[in-house]
Amino acid sequence: MKVGIIGSGGREHAICHKLSTIKKIKQLYCFPGNAGTAKIAKNISINLENFNELKDFIKLNKIDLIIVGPEKPLVEGIVDFLEANNIQVFGPNKIASQLEGSKIFTKKLCEKYKIPTAKFGIFLNTKKALSFLQNCNFPIVIKADGLAAGKGVYISENYKEASKAVEEIFDGKYCGACHGKVAFTNMDLGNMMHK
Repeated sequence: MKVGIIGSGGREHAICHKLSTIKKIKQLYCFPGNAGTAKIAKNISINLENFNELKDFIKLNKIDLIIVGPEKPLVEGIVDFLEANNIQVFGPNKIASQLEGSKIFTKKLCEKYKIPTAKFGIFLNTKKALSFLQNCNFPIVIKADGLAAGKGVYISENYKEASKAVEEIFDGKYCGACHGKVAFTNMDLGNMMHK
């Protein structure tokens, strides 16, 4: 059996390491992989944004299963694409990936289906977010909505830290990850707010 792992981080290295202990697996590929995966798999330098290039490599090399690690290709629909091309793939589809891709989507889903979660507020501009912060209890968690490469989360102990976080997010520090939205989470927020 041949297995491919998409990603280049520690998570993908851990997956690759575990799979390397399974005797049924004869060949492991990592797209693009890292120095650790290079010791136990074949790293393939490939543009992960070009789904067709990836598909062609998978088919040419008769890879039986693809495992997707990073959030970005999941949110962009790589699982749906590979499934549509009759490639066995493990990972959530584009719709399910929104749970990781947007904290606001996840919070709204929790609210809708009464899944326990910390209370939260959603703010669409800097002015309203800063206005709210003047009267809130600290500490507070501030999160850019969308993917921010593992960043974009601030735990602010006071107004000064929180206002700096809000300004950085709305100024585009995370390459537009916030989709024009920021979420605050705090057990003392009271009712959810959309500002």
